[in-house]
Amino acid sequence: MLPQEETLDILMTFLHVHGYRKVKEISIDTIKKLASIILKDNVFAYGKKIYKQTTGGAMGSSLTLTLANILMAKWQKNIVEEQTKTCEFYGRYIDDIFMTWNRSEEELRKFLDDVNTWHPNIKLDYKIGRSLPFLDVQLTNNNGILLTSVYHKPAAEPYMLHHIYLIILDMFSSILSKHLLHVLLDIRRHLKLLIMNDVTLN
Repeated sequence: MLPQEETLDILMTFLHVHGYRKVKEISIDTIKKLASIILKDNVFAYGKKIYKQTTGGAMGSSLTLTLANILMAKWQKNIVEEQTKTCEFYGRYIDDIFMTWNRSEEELRKFLDDVNTWHPNIKLDYKIGRSLPFLDVQLTNNNGILLTSVYHKPAAEPYMLHHIYLIILDMFSSILSKHLLHVLLDIRRHLKLLIMNDVTLN
C-alpha cells in the first residue's frame, strides 16, 4: 500500500533529481498538490455508503501506478546495485520481481529477509527454484540455459468466444474509449480553469 506522504515526497525528489521544475508548464508544487488530491481525496462507494480512502491510492489509477513505480524504483536501488556488482539479472514489473542468484540459497534467503526490513509497506513473498513462473511465463534454468514457456495460472480456465462476440466487444470498446476521452477532456478543461483562475489547492 502506498504511504501517501512518503510517496509525495519521493515524487518531488524524483522530479528534482531528473531536473524538472515544471511539467508542461505546470509547476512541480502544483503537481504535488494535484497528486495529493488524487491520493488523499479518493472516495468510493460500497453498498449504499460512500467512503474516503485514508491509506494507499486509487486502484486502477494511472497516477497511482506511476507513483508506485517511483516508490519501487527508490526501494529497489540497493538490490539493483548488488545484482549489478555480481553480474546477476534483476527485473521488475510493477510489484513482481524476477532475479537470478549464483551464491548459496542460504545467502539468498538472508538477503531477501533483510530486504523485507527496508520498508514497512513492501514485503516480498518469494519463491526460489530452478523453474518458476513470472507473470505469464514459466522460466526454467536447464544447466545454465534459460528456457521459457507459457504459464497458465491454476485458476485460469481457457474459454473461446464466438467471432460475433468479438465484434460486439470491439464496438463496446470503441464506445467506451470515446466516452473516456470526453471524461479526460472534461478533467483537463477543469484543471485548466483551476490554473487560469489561480485557485489554491489545499
